[in-house]
Amino acid sequence: MVPCQTHVMLKWQEHLNSSWAAEDTVQTATRSGATSLYSKLLHNKEVLGLVQPVQDLMGPRLPDFQYESSAEEEREEYLSALLHSQRCLAHRVLARTPYALSLHHRLAVLQRVYYALHSKYHDRFRTPPPPQPASSSSSGVAGSRAKSGTDVLIEMGVRTGLSLLFALLRQSWQHPPDVALCNEVLGTASSVLAALPPLSLANENKIPSVGLDCLAQVSDFLKKTAVSGSWADQAGRRLALELLLGLAVQRGSLRFLLEWVEVALATSASSSSSSSSTSSSEPSGVGYELISQILQQMRQYSGFRGDYVNTQVLNKDADGLCSLSHVALCLFEEVGVCVCDVGSTSPGSEGDAVKVYVWGSNSSHQLAEGTLEKILQPKLAQGFSDAQMIEAGQYCTFSVSADGSVRACGKGSYGRLGLGDSNNQSVPKKLVLDPPRTMRKVSSSKGSDGHTLAVTAEGEVFSWGDGDYGKLGHGNSATQKYPKIIQGPLLGKVRRNSHCAFNLAF
Repeated sequence: MVPCQTHVMLKWQEHLNSSWAAEDTVQTATRSGATSLYSKLLHNKEVLGLVQPVQDLMGPRLPDFQYESSAEEEREEYLSALLHSQRCLAHRVLARTPYALSLHHRLAVLQRVYYALHSKYHDRFRTPPPPQPASSSSSGVAGSRAKSGTDVLIEMGVRTGLSLLFALLRQSWQHPPDVALCNEVLGTASSVLAALPPLSLANENKIPSVGLDCLAQVSDFLKKTAVSGSWADQAGRRLALELLLGLAVQRGSLRFLLEWVEVALATSASSSSSSSSTSSSEPSGVGYELISQILQQMRQYSGFRGDYVNTQVLNKDADGLCSLSHVALCLFEEVGVCVCDVGSTSPGSEGDAVKVYVWGSNSSHQLAEGTLEKILQPKLAQGFSDAQMIEAGQYCTFSVSADGSVRACGKGSYGRLGLGDSNNQSVPKKLVLDPPRTMRKVSSSKGSDGHTLAVTAEGEVFSWGDGDYGKLGHGNSATQKYPKIIQGPLLGKVRRNSHCAFNLAF
C-alpha cells in the first residue's frame, strides 16, 4: 500500500497491472483526463479512504498563567499550538480546492502507472548487483545470507568432485575396457535414487543451495550424455536417460518431466534419421519395468482412480525395452490424464461416501457453518455432505453434487453466486438452470470482484458474476447474476475432453 497526502491509501490490484501499463499518461496533463483515470482507480477499488485526524483542528487549551515568572513561556507555548492548528486547518482547506484535487489525481494515476510498468518490466531494467568478494559470492545463495568459509569449501569440494567424475567418465567411455565401469557408475546411481522415498527431492526449500547446484550439474551432464554424438555407448546413453527420468520423477515437477520428454524425443528423432552405420550407438529405449513403476507412482500420488492402461503405447521389445518415442508419448498422455481427473469422481457416478472438511476465513459465510468466525483447524463440514467437487472462490464456495447440480454460498456481490441477486448466502443454495444441466466442473476466480465458469457433461460452458473487461465471454462487460451459456466460437465445439481444456485454461 502507498500512503497519499489527501488521506487516502493506494492499494494496487496486481491482476490489473497490464491494463494500467497500457494507459496513455499524456491524459494526466489535463484536469479532465486525470479525473477520468482517477475514476478508474475508484472503480477498481484501488483507493481507500483514511480517517483524518481531528486533534489537529482543535485549538490549544488556554494556559493558566498562574505564575508571573512563567507567564511569558506559557504564552509562547499557547501561540505556537494555535499557529499549528491554524496551519492544519489551512492545509486541509487548500487540499480540497479544484487545483489541489487535480494535482492529487494526477499524482495518484502516475504512481499507479509507474507501479504497473515497474512490476511488468522491472527485470529488463534491473541494475546488476555489484561484484562481491570471492569468499561470499557464489551462484545459488539461499536468500541474502552470506556464505561462511565452511560453506564455500563444501561447495568447492562438491563442484570439483563432480567435475572430476564427469571428466573421468567422458574419458573412460573412449576406452573399451573401461566402458563397463562407467555404466556401472550410472547403474549404481540409479539404484540409489530408486531406493529413496517417493518425491524426496520435490521440496526445493529443504534442499541446500549446493544440493540444487549439484542437481543442475548432474542433469546437464546426463542430457549431454544421452544425446546423439556424445561420448557414451548405447548402454550408457540408456542408463543416462533412465537416471535423468528418475531425477525428474523424484523432483515431482511438470517442468522436469517435460524436459525429459524433450530430450527423449530429440534422441529418438536423431536415432531414426541416422545412418545404419551409426544407429547402433543410439539407445534403443528404456526399461519397461522402470516405466511401469513410474506410471504407477504418478497415478498413486496424483489421486487418479481410473482403470486407464495405455497398452497401445507402452510396449516392450524382446530385450524388455520401450522405445523412447512411445515412452515420451505415454508420459505426456499420463500427465494430461492426471491433470484432468485428479482426486475426484465425475458427477453422477457412484463412489464412496464423501467427507468434506473446511477451514479458514468465514467472513461471508463461505464455509456454511452458521457463523462468521474463522475456522483455524479442519472441521467436518455440515453443508457439503453430498459434494463430489468443491471450488473455493473469492469469498464464496461452490459444490457440485453427484447429480450434477451446483450449490453456492458466501458473498453474493456482483452476482458471483449465480443465484440471481447480489445477496450473501449463509447456506449452500442450488443454482437454477433452464433447462436443467448436469455440471461436470466449476472454477471460480480468486481475485477481483468474482466470476465463475462451469462446464456441463455435454461440453457447454457457462459463466456468471462480474463481467469487467469481458471476462465472462459474453461480448460485453455487464454483470451476470444467473449462469449464462457462452456463445461464439465455443458453442458446439467443446465436447468429450472439455474438462481437460477447462482445467488447464485456469
